[in-house]
Amino acid sequence: MRIDLTQGSQPAPETNRANARNESATNNASATSGLGEDQAQLSGAHAQVQALAAQAAQLPEVREERVQALRQAVEGRHYRPSPEKVAGAMFAHMISGPA
Repeated sequence: MRIDLTQGSQPAPETNRANARNESATNNASATSGLGEDQAQLSGAHAQVQALAAQAAQLPEVREERVQALRQAVEGRHYRPSPEKVAGAMFAHMISGPA
């Protein structure tokens, strides 16, 4: 089989049909402008979400005050965790697996 590279590419017949349909649709749209136009109206929610995300990104991942308070309670032997909560946390960890 031999390929002749000297001939230019020719568009497929389906492409010509698609172009004709697009031109027809464009002509019809311009003739009926104003009727059946789609409109979109955006709310300000996107800006609010971005602002909240920026605030969250500035927060420290570890709440040092809380860690320090818990450390002092444990060291001072004032920390008394609920056995039910401990058992529930252990059970939840066993079911979910290690993070």
